[in-house]
Amino acid sequence: MKANEVPQDKSSLDSINQKELCYATDESGNYITTKSSGWTPKTIALNNAIEDIKERAEEAKQRVLNNETSPIEYYMELNRMDVTILAGYVGIWPFRVKRHFNPKRFKKLSDKLLQKYADAFNISLKQLKQGDLNED
Repeated sequence: MKANEVPQDKSSLDSINQKELCYATDESGNYITTKSSGWTPKTIALNNAIEDIKERAEEAKQRVLNNETSPIEYYMELNRMDVTILAGYVGIWPFRVKRHFNPKRFKKLSDKLLQKYADAFNISLKQLKQGDLNED
């Protein structure tokens, strides 16, 4: 894409008066960096992805409230993680993270392991153990 063709569509960056750095070609065909205020297709895709994440977190929250899963799954979704990423933060195998979604197993976890989860989610141990599902 040429530098003068970089999209300048309205996006969420406008509200914070920011620009996105993009690569384009100049008149000589050399790559240069240029700024873009946004691109409508990208904005739509990002908004759809964010809505999907919110829906998954809300579904996980309902499963926690129905005692079908542990708060670990909810906070994982809320923090835009998957099982593999969370396992990396906590330092355990992914299959163990999945096992900890079971409410009965969750209640038997040690404070040491729960603290690792709480640290990964940037919440307190008390908040994780009590299942305080506030999104703050």
